[in-house]
Amino acid sequence: MLFTRKAAAVWLSLAFQQVLTAQTPLSSHAPSSFYPESDLGQWNLDEGPAVNATGHLVFETANSLLQHWANTRHRIGHTVVPGTIPVGTILYHGAITGPHLPTTLDWVSVEPDHSTIFCQGPIETGCWHLTLTVTRPMTVLYFDGNSAAKIPEGTMDTQDLLAWSKMKPEWLWNEEQRIRDLCKWGEKYGVNGFVSEIMICNFTSHMEVVSFLNLESIRIGSDRPYLPEDPDSSPIYSRTSVRHVFGLVHSASWRENYPGETRIMLDFSGLVSFYDTALVPSLVPRRVGLDRWDHRVAGISPEDIERVQDRLAQALARPPATTSGIDWKTVLRVVVDRYASRLEFIQHLLNLTLDDGSIFDHAQQIQRQLRTVLLPYTVFAALPPNISVTANATNSWAAPVFRECAASHTASIAYRVTTLTPSERLLLQAVQETTHEICRVVTKMWASGMNFGVDAFYPPAQRPEADHIHTLMGEWKEDVTQLISWLDWNVWVKCRPACGFEDMCYLPTWPFGFPTTRAPLQAQWDGASLWPDPNKGEWKRPQPKCIRRREPYSF
Repeated sequence: MLFTRKAAAVWLSLAFQQVLTAQTPLSSHAPSSFYPESDLGQWNLDEGPAVNATGHLVFETANSLLQHWANTRHRIGHTVVPGTIPVGTILYHGAITGPHLPTTLDWVSVEPDHSTIFCQGPIETGCWHLTLTVTRPMTVLYFDGNSAAKIPEGTMDTQDLLAWSKMKPEWLWNEEQRIRDLCKWGEKYGVNGFVSEIMICNFTSHMEVVSFLNLESIRIGSDRPYLPEDPDSSPIYSRTSVRHVFGLVHSASWRENYPGETRIMLDFSGLVSFYDTALVPSLVPRRVGLDRWDHRVAGISPEDIERVQDRLAQALARPPATTSGIDWKTVLRVVVDRYASRLEFIQHLLNLTLDDGSIFDHAQQIQRQLRTVLLPYTVFAALPPNISVTANATNSWAAPVFRECAASHTASIAYRVTTLTPSERLLLQAVQETTHEICRVVTKMWASGMNFGVDAFYPPAQRPEADHIHTLMGEWKEDVTQLISWLDWNVWVKCRPACGFEDMCYLPTWPFGFPTTRAPLQAQWDGASLWPDPNKGEWKRPQPKCIRRREPYSF
């Protein structure tokens, strides 16, 4: 049966009323709006984030935890998080001396491709490879960044601060002392491991042996070529074949992006960030004018070091039942999923070259993309006071849309802020600051499209002139480019064009492809004489590139 337009309108009205009736609040204490109408003045579409804001940095570092790609790209860690390795997790250890369970502090890996590199012995007798299983939940501390990389530009800073309350660059390679002192610090809190690689404090606690196999040594003639011999490089890696190195790189790529390494469960309610300006105010002036690549923990005050250690101690001592139960990993990821691909596509559309004849239709297409992003927040009352083509129209009428967009992911959590730990309040603020800027920019772009007359839902009396649309497109392009640069999400860092099936996308990763020292490791530690200029080379600011998945390999 065909509906008349009037009958269809009546039917839609009744259906909408039924939906509204069904959507009653689940809590009688929940307000009808988390933000009163009187607060619209704070939702200024022309006011960007403060120059020293760090909420977006806390957001992306937390969103990237345990993901190899992001932590290879920004290797200087700024986050420490308690975690648990669950029962049944399989861990691996490549022994050098023989089939003996380590009696001292030592390392394990979550991938046998990594541990077998350390399983080296004479060709005649092979090597010994230990497989372990976790028998009861193992408490660990996770350091983000490329925290296993032995380079003197800050990858060890957060570990040094916890172990020694100061950075010790002269002890860069003193792994045994570092793990010994970390384990001593963590013993009173029940910590049995530290995750860069997994440094295990006690092999007889939390684990049992699955197997101890005598394997063929990877130092066999058929595996040539080896990595180039270098008197300054690790003797393990210098004796390792390129094939085994690629196996390690390939296995790491399985954990490149979300959800990352799932065999370690992080407790976001205990997260400690050196981007927390209330906890670590001494680092704020040291970041002024620096790109994120150059952010360091060096220069932190003794008072801030003590506060960080106290915050971690409180997190480790806190009973699990005292946290809010919020799944912060998902909260963060939902925001990325909602906006990442859409912003990337809008930027792509704005980068296309257009002539005057097609630019109006193209601008309308982008406006529809912006409207789609804002659809759940475009309240009916949000309309410009006078639909006319004008480049100077104010956007203040769009403030309710901005507010609803920015508050949608966090308003209910903010309403229950008293149940949050200090770490959770930091994460809440990070999500709020991040979504605030995303929604500010997208709403501003959409409102400008309305004002310029390119919104098909509210067409102007006459089509805007081409030069007006070129002006609008230029403003849009600047807005979205600045937003994407500010967010700096690692999900946008990829090989372009995508790699073929016989290739894989790769970021230069320590120690492969990194500069080596200019003098033997036994020489006196002097950063200026041992290492090349840190401002040169792709390892400083790694960029993705395609490498071969089949021989001959190359990095």
